[in-house]
Formats: sequence, C-alpha cells, structure tokens
Amino acid sequence: MIKKILYVLLAAFIVIQFIRPKQNSSAGPFPNDITSKFAVSDDVAVILKTSCYDCHSNNTNYPWYSNIQPVTWWLQDHIDEGKKELNFSEFGSYTVKRQRKKFVEIEEEVSAGEMPLESYTFIHRKTKLNADQKAAIKKWCAESLATLPPPDPADQTDKTKAAEKK
Repeated sequence: MIKKILYVLLAAFIVIQFIRPKQNSSAGPFPNDITSKFAVSDDVAVILKTSCYDCHSNNTNYPWYSNIQPVTWWLQDHIDEGKKELNFSEFGSYTVKRQRKKFVEIEEEVSAGEMPLESYTFIHRKTKLNADQKAAIKKWCAESLATLPPPDPADQTDKTKAAEKK
C-alpha cells in the first residue's frame, strides 16, 4: 500500500513539472522604468537591480531551482504580488500621488528591514541590505520625492476627514 502511494506521489511530481506559469521575462527597454524618470545614482541602481528587480520589475533573473515545481508556482506568486505592489519597470506610468506614496513606502520598508523579504535574502545572501545601502536608498527616496510636485491640498483634506471619521 505504501509503495502504491509513493508511486502515485512520484507520478504526480513528474506530471506537475510540465505545468508551468508564464515567466516574468521581458526584453525591454522599459520607457517607464524608474531609472528613466528619476535620477538614480550608480550605487542605488546596483542596489535596486540586485535586491529589488527580481520581484519588482518586468524582468526576473530566475535561479536554477525555479525550474522545479512547485517552487516555480511559489516564486511566481511572490513575483506577481511584488509587481502588483510596486513595479519599477512601470513606475513612470504611476500617477504623481502614487509615485509619492511608493517612495515613502520604499523608505519605510527598507528602513524597517522588511524588504527585501527574509525568505529571499536567506537564499540570495548578496541581496541583503547593509546600513550604508539602506541609507543610500533612504537618501534617494527623499531626493526623488523632492522632485515631485507638492501634494494636492484636496488630497490632504480628504485624509484629514478620513482620519477624523476613525
């Protein structure tokens, strides 16, 4: 009985190897990429490409283990979620309000050590950010925010009203 279960599991494992999600690989160029819309120093560009772009861009550099199911599905779910939250390849197409919000969130997430994800840095050690890299990201976010037009006062009024309702 155990042998039959093992054979069924092995067969299922082999079959799922042929069920693959579409990979997040695009040749580019990406005209709305953040690097074409905002000044990005070489240091920050390297940090973004190394630690962020695999999940937050239109082009993922897939590791060898991404070819094994169900790992591929798990990775693709992370990539899809990451791109939905923030896509550096499409950042220039965001509204100014959303760009402003994303710069604030990037700074907060990086400062808190929540990005890149621990599950990612555990396997990809070189993607873990040190204090200098975090400071560079924070500085870049502040400088980029300063280039954006000031927030619309109507948005601030809406936020104040929403806060008062809570």
